[in-house]
Amino acid sequence: METQAKTAITVQATVDAPVEKVWKLWTTPVHIMKWNNASDDWHTPRAENDVRPGGKFVWHMAAKDGSTGFDFSGTYTRVDEKQLLEYILDDNRKVRVTFIADGNQTTIIETFEAENMNPTNMQRMGWQAILDNFRKYAENYGKIEKLTFEITINAMPETVFKIMLEDKTYRHWTAEFNPTSYFEGSWGKGSKILFLGTDQNGNQGGMLARIREHIPNSYISIEHYGIIQNGKEVTSGHEVDEWAPSQENYTFTETNGKTQLKIEMDSNQEYKVYFKEAWPRALKKLKSLCEEGV
Repeated sequence: METQAKTAITVQATVDAPVEKVWKLWTTPVHIMKWNNASDDWHTPRAENDVRPGGKFVWHMAAKDGSTGFDFSGTYTRVDEKQLLEYILDDNRKVRVTFIADGNQTTIIETFEAENMNPTNMQRMGWQAILDNFRKYAENYGKIEKLTFEITINAMPETVFKIMLEDKTYRHWTAEFNPTSYFEGSWGKGSKILFLGTDQNGNQGGMLARIREHIPNSYISIEHYGIIQNGKEVTSGHEVDEWAPSQENYTFTETNGKTQLKIEMDSNQEYKVYFKEAWPRALKKLKSLCEEGV
């Protein structure tokens, strides 16, 4: 009996990023979890990836509502770093991924053997959608954008400055970012300062920063240069290198007995929406604290 030949399907995309960056984002589990979905109602909550010949990978893909999920898994048969990946899926289908570098652009070509459960066109669309999602993720990853937030507070700058930075009231208005938010350290120029809090699992984390400038009642400039992870200071690695150092500046301007407070900060694309939602709430709470004369 002859074995029926498997249909080969090819998808491709050109990414506006150098191959070094593309390779890292394609092969690192923490990044795979961010881009490996064909639509917004799916995600990859877990990924393991041993990128070497004979190495295994398991990417668990699931509907966000928890209704269904499956493991996309297999074994690498060839790895040419920043050039080629070949692997066999656990259902014995072969996949070849080629990375073609061209300066600050990288073309990714994926050829995979189709399965027999779904129409080939549907499979092509699904793989292309994931590849397009990777392209968007890679092109936006690490891009820094300056965000600006402003509010007028019916209080003098010295009042706003004090309430904004004192420990008790700082915890109150920054609860809009994290209910357990607090800082350790000093606001003095040149001082090291930690911005801390706990996540939903009770793990402590935060940002590592220094005060670049401190002009009382007028201006504060903060430089973030690392994170706090598992109780340790981390100043390099993929979770830091793409955004650090970044700045966050507070300007206090007095006009007719009121304070115009202006926040200017650097944000990567991953946290842009979060900051745009949280900062207006936080400033509204700060305004209330200042005008109530806390």
